[in-house]
Amino acid sequence: MHRFLIRRAREGKTIRPTRALVVGFLIIIVTGALLLCLPVSSRGGHWTSLLTTLFTATSATCVTGLILVDTYTYWSPFGQTVILLLIQIGGLGFMSMATMFSFLMRRTITLRERMVMTTSLNVNDMAGIVRLTKRVLLGTLFFESVGAVTLSIRFAADYGVIDGVRKGVFHAISAFCNAGFDLMGETAPFSSLTGYATDPVVNITVMSLIVLGGLGFYVWNDVYEQRSLKNLRQHTRIVLVTTAVLVLGGGLLTALWEWNNPATLGALPVQSRPMAALFQSVTLRTAGFNTVDQSALTGPSKLLGVIWMFIGGSPGSTAGGIKTVSVAVLLLTALSAVRGRSRVHVFGRTISPRSIMNAVTMLVVGVVLVLGGTMVLLACEDASVTTCLYEVASAFGTVGLSMSLTPTLGVVSKITIMVLMFLGRVGVLTLGIAVLMGRQRETKLYYPEAQVFVG
Repeated sequence: MHRFLIRRAREGKTIRPTRALVVGFLIIIVTGALLLCLPVSSRGGHWTSLLTTLFTATSATCVTGLILVDTYTYWSPFGQTVILLLIQIGGLGFMSMATMFSFLMRRTITLRERMVMTTSLNVNDMAGIVRLTKRVLLGTLFFESVGAVTLSIRFAADYGVIDGVRKGVFHAISAFCNAGFDLMGETAPFSSLTGYATDPVVNITVMSLIVLGGLGFYVWNDVYEQRSLKNLRQHTRIVLVTTAVLVLGGGLLTALWEWNNPATLGALPVQSRPMAALFQSVTLRTAGFNTVDQSALTGPSKLLGVIWMFIGGSPGSTAGGIKTVSVAVLLLTALSAVRGRSRVHVFGRTISPRSIMNAVTMLVVGVVLVLGGTMVLLACEDASVTTCLYEVASAFGTVGLSMSLTPTLGVVSKITIMVLMFLGRVGVLTLGIAVLMGRQRETKLYYPEAQVFVG
């Protein structure tokens, strides 16, 4: 894939960074699907249908976690390895992985490759992009390694050293990349982490990896360079504040609505309920693991889940959704309008009109996709509005949480979910980058202002 992009460049054929990003993800998905089709990929040693493998490869590459078959009971160790590689490549972006090999081979990074790297990491400044990519790779290796060691030690006590290490590595990468794939089907298919709902080591480790992966690579770099909260850029401050509000607020609301629900938090010891509520809030940030049954949640918790999954993580991260910064900008814009202000301010700075337009675009596109997908599922499946909306929001936000609807979907619904997963990971992101990186031309023709009444 990497050589294909380079060859196209040498032939003089222009490949826009956004187009290269889409093509790259498509090639990865198709390659992964073909590998998963092979008999060696399934435990039964038989060929797997192309639709099932395409769905699985799309879910893994788009770090979603929605599955048609249980990852542990259906796929062989080879198939599980393919899925894990797809998760890692999809989480970091194919150009980050290709750049890693360029570093190892001591090959010069070309200008065109730097442009695609900039697009892949969702930043709009090419200066220092190679240094940023190095830090992303090293930071990812560090966080995933610490998480893998911690989880391996814990799982080894239950599954033995070899299987414990395998599960530790798999879940660390899946958690950091916000994928939600798990290997806990050995206990019960589609069980995720419900068996560890009261285990502080597993919960704290997985939550930490999810949050770190969802903050965004730009935020890491800013924190690393500034080493002081006072000097952080406005983007980083917005991400950190918004993330804290969503995580803590979601945990408090979940605890409020589920505390006495005997099918969720109410079934756990009292001392474990706050941790389980916080885990539910964190996993809604596009992670996909669950320690409580999503179908058993109360109505308010399901609605909260849809909203939180729709928001997702932060720009330039392993997460999906319309992103935390977009939501923060929209809320600040609404607050400024209510106060009668013509400009939007945050942390002593003015938010540009272009950023506000980008946030509105993300919101509108996201709402249209989620509502459209929900209508398709309602037309094709015998399921409630809430269940279909929850599944669609999970796909668009690349979350992976499910009310057990995904394994029963028909062909049209499966294709719809695949498209939503792909657009959630690549489409809206690419749209935002295209707006940010597009060549802005000075308008030579101005029309008179029109008076319209809003509200």
